[in-house]
Amino acid sequence: MKPLIGITGRRDTSARLLRHGMHAVGETYTRAIHQMGGVPIILPPLTTPEDWPTLLERLDGLLLSGGEDIAPEHYRQADEPWLGSVDPERDASELGLVQQWLTTERPLLAICRGHQILNVARQGTLYQDIATYLPHALDHAYTPARMMEQAVHSVTLTSKSRLAEILGGVNFEVNSAHHQAVQQPGIGLVVTAYAPDGIIEALELSEHPFCVGVQWHPEAMLKVSETMSPLFAAFVSAAAR
Repeated sequence: MKPLIGITGRRDTSARLLRHGMHAVGETYTRAIHQMGGVPIILPPLTTPEDWPTLLERLDGLLLSGGEDIAPEHYRQADEPWLGSVDPERDASELGLVQQWLTTERPLLAICRGHQILNVARQGTLYQDIATYLPHALDHAYTPARMMEQAVHSVTLTSKSRLAEILGGVNFEVNSAHHQAVQQPGIGLVVTAYAPDGIIEALELSEHPFCVGVQWHPEAMLKVSETMSPLFAAFVSAAAR
């Protein structure tokens, strides 16, 4: 049987009918999983502790998707003026689920916000705004005029990391759509990729069979390149086992 992959969703207010929100994920996530042989399932951002045992029992893999900022209270900081929108219900849902999920050996792939959620779930911290805290850093933020699949900067991977082994190299051009970034890595998390300006671009949880977080959006890059397809193939394969 094909592995069942849960993908964390977000609140969406773009519905045509007013006051009727939606829970959704980007199509690039679901297509990436389906293309590699997994069955994608959207997880609404409202699960509670009562729901997590069911998800742990039935899902074979967990993909943490991108989205809005994470409330700073979860990483021991006060809100700053440059903080973007947050969703308290989603924060609680994802942080609790991740903490429970990591007690198992089932694979986890974390992307953009998901990469940051993974770090916060392990008691790490974030820069609330890269441009404010690191004014000499590259411009990592999302730009509406730029296609999501467009490469923005390079990343250098640690040569002996799981990510380098999966992708078959250590130097890659990646896209970028974030204004926050990992500051202090969480407990057990190892930095396995950096941008040229020193921004942390990938994390792995040591001694876990498959727990990888990336700050860029590999699922969007599949539109124009097969460079990142091995990451999804390895993730789905791990879930199938």
